[in-house]
Amino acid sequence: MDLYKFSQGTSPLLIDVPHAGTYIPDDLAKRMTPEALRTPNTDWHVDRLYDFAHAMGASMLVATHNRFVIDLNRPPEDVSLYPGQDTEGLLPRQTGAYEPVYLPGQEPDDAERDGRRDTYHAPYHAKLTEALEAIKAEHGYALLWDAHSIKSVQPRYFDGKLWDINIGTNNGASCAPALESALAEVAEEANGYTQIMNGRFIGGFVTRHYGDPANNVHAVQLELSWSTYMDEEYPYGYREDLAAGIQPVLQRFIQTMLNFRP
Repeated sequence: MDLYKFSQGTSPLLIDVPHAGTYIPDDLAKRMTPEALRTPNTDWHVDRLYDFAHAMGASMLVATHNRFVIDLNRPPEDVSLYPGQDTEGLLPRQTGAYEPVYLPGQEPDDAERDGRRDTYHAPYHAKLTEALEAIKAEHGYALLWDAHSIKSVQPRYFDGKLWDINIGTNNGASCAPALESALAEVAEEANGYTQIMNGRFIGGFVTRHYGDPANNVHAVQLELSWSTYMDEEYPYGYREDLAAGIQPVLQRFIQTMLNFRP
């Protein structure tokens, strides 16, 4: 299976979806626990949520392989993005509920981690880099929207119920202040949804690594709570009734990105 799906747009915006993939190769799947094979840490249906963005001119890069194969939103050096807080690295060993990913004795070692990094992580980021460079060459600047979602109650990672809308700009370092302010205004006007800027999630590797406003690349992460659009328990069904409420908000976010001029 291809490592990603890419669709070329006409605007300066690229939407990156690194955690929506559910595919696990057979040689890895046979080493994983039944719970891991349910892929509970997937950013379920995020690519479907953003289907509307194609018509708005956005390019889209969507990973096909599950994050239990490798986490594409972690640094290749496998260092923590949130020192002092519970998190997983390139090759997650536990689910968000502390369930083991691997059967006893089947955990990957450092050599396997490095091999998977070369096989899966490097090509994905090569494509992401290529796409941003092409956009910048055509338009003079590039915009990156890093799209994620997470279960709304996840004690391993945060207390209580997460905000519905979690925008991350690496504390203002990954995009221009004017863009951050415009997105904050959209979030504040999203009636019925809680929201925060640079709260528990300030942006992962993608946002921090590629966001470089001084060189005309502006990156933003959105971490959306599952409760805004889907069933939060297995089999993690998409909820059209809920999605109908949050999609107009997402459309306003994307239009705000497109309206921005550095």
